[in-house]
Amino acid sequence: MSDIVFIQGLKIDTVIGVYAWERAIKQRLIIDAQMVCDMTRAIADDDVAHVINYKTVCEDIEKLCHEMQAELLETLADRIAHHVLTHYPCREITLTIHKPNAIKQADSVGVKIIRRAGA
Repeated sequence: MSDIVFIQGLKIDTVIGVYAWERAIKQRLIIDAQMVCDMTRAIADDDVAHVINYKTVCEDIEKLCHEMQAELLETLADRIAHHVLTHYPCREITLTIHKPNAIKQADSVGVKIIRRAGA
């Protein structure tokens, strides 16, 4: 069974980037996540203890962004994916990080990664 818990448009203002001027400001990131899981037990029991709590995932992602202050979106995306796969009953995550203000001529730029548990 492949069920999905998703987060779309999580907005986080944080330090990100490789240039000195980027390290001196906060920039907007918009994060989307799709987490593949099995909701069978949660559905049968109607119990939140058996699901991925998207509020907690959002809080963890925001905390990681602020703590890391990564230079590369790629590094940040990989660390977030690893954290989710390690701490939640998730077997796969597709994570997209948008940096909407990076390129004036584009609506957004960013990265998308797919990671699987145990891989």
